Amino acid sequence: MRFLRHSLTGLFLAAMAAALMLYAAQLVIGAVQTRLNAEPSKPPVRERIFAVNLVTAELQDISPELTAFGRIESRRTLELRSATGGRVTELSVQFEEGGRVQAGEVLVQVDAADAQAAKQEAEADMLDARAEERDAGRDLILANDELEATQDQAQLQARAHQRQLDLLARGVGTTAAVEAAELTAVQARQSVISRRQAVSQAEARVDLAVTRVARTQIALDRAGRDLADTTLRADFDGTLQAVTLVEGRLVSANEKLAELVDPNVLEAVFRLSTLQYARLLDADGQLLQAPVRVTLDAAGAGLVATGQLSRASGAVGDGQTGRLLYASLDLAPGFKPGDFVTVKVSEPPLQQVARVPASALGSDGAVLVLGAQDRLEALPVELLRRQGDDVLIRGAGLAGRQVVIGRTPLLGAGIRVRPLRQGADLEAAQTPEMIELSDERRAALVTLVEDNPRMPDAVKERLLGQLAEAAVPARLVDRIEARKGG
Repeated sequence: MRFLRHSLTGLFLAAMAAALMLYAAQLVIGAVQTRLNAEPSKPPVRERIFAVNLVTAELQDISPELTAFGRIESRRTLELRSATGGRVTELSVQFEEGGRVQAGEVLVQVDAADAQAAKQEAEADMLDARAEERDAGRDLILANDELEATQDQAQLQARAHQRQLDLLARGVGTTAAVEAAELTAVQARQSVISRRQAVSQAEARVDLAVTRVARTQIALDRAGRDLADTTLRADFDGTLQAVTLVEGRLVSANEKLAELVDPNVLEAVFRLSTLQYARLLDADGQLLQAPVRVTLDAAGAGLVATGQLSRASGAVGDGQTGRLLYASLDLAPGFKPGDFVTVKVSEPPLQQVARVPASALGSDGAVLVLGAQDRLEALPVELLRRQGDDVLIRGAGLAGRQVVIGRTPLLGAGIRVRPLRQGADLEAAQTPEMIELSDERRAALVTLVEDNPRMPDAVKERLLGQLAEAAVPARLVDRIEARKGG
């Protein structure tokens, strides 16, 4: 009986456990089916608002600047070459790299012994030519005098012949006397012809003497130039560079010795694209005398010079594009030929344009402006110039609108935004936060400042003056308390 009772009890408990498990399974299956058949609940949709930075588009007249890179050159550069060969006997103390020389200063002296001797020989030849010229002149005078005397004799003989003819006509003279007188007159005329030939020869001698003097003068001038070429002088005030000469060296004719450049007459040479060059032309196609600013930023030098455009190159050049421009500089202290510089050229002003950051312009050629209910609107604009990180734009209805800067792909027309206007927010951010201190905290801060041995007295006075005010900057309080115990 006891065994039967225990068996029935165990069977009952097993049946109860199975029933409970079936009931639990039914509950789980029912809950899952209810969950699957129920419609999903959606949370309330909230519009996302983006914070954007805005800037006011103000229309104004702006002169754009073209930026290019170029080099500095001197408008007056002279190659110093030896006009004659020989040994260098004298050099100027300033004949060195970077030496400054004055106009007319003797730079190089080549041995002038041979040139001096040649000049002296030319001078001696000139003395001989002058003497020959004077002698020929005297012979011409004597020849003319002899011609006059011979002509007088011929006239006398002609009159004597005429008297014999008159006597013969009256029957007094004889035929022999007439013939003798006629022969004498013919001989006198022959003497006149001979004297005329002598005068012609004397004149030819004078002409030859004049020619000889001229040729001798040419030789003398050449010798003088050869002698002057042995001395090399500076044509203008300037600085020497590329010096390759020492005293005592033999130089050949036309050998390059150095270069003389004028550091006060400089110009900037730079290249622009054809489109940029076209912007600098006037209505007649002539290059504008636009102002230019040249900057040398090497190693933080910060040298700046001003000038204006002077001319453009006559040809593009082999393998080149664009246009090569030259800008004459006014005063350029610190600049040297060969410097690599940044050139900014001012273009003619653009009328009624707005200058905004380049991040405000989208790839579609439009900007986003703030509309009604703080929603964005797309406004098409015309891009006129890029100026560094800014752009110059123009568009209908742009004046006075709030333009979004730093736009992202998440922003577009119709999106609601929270505007952060440039200027007001910046001023608020720069305004330090002020707090009021209790007497105990103020006294503790004053003690910390006074007990700091490393703080200068001037700084202590300034900090104590700020702590004595009713409102104290929060950053100052945090900084003092951060050093407590340090």
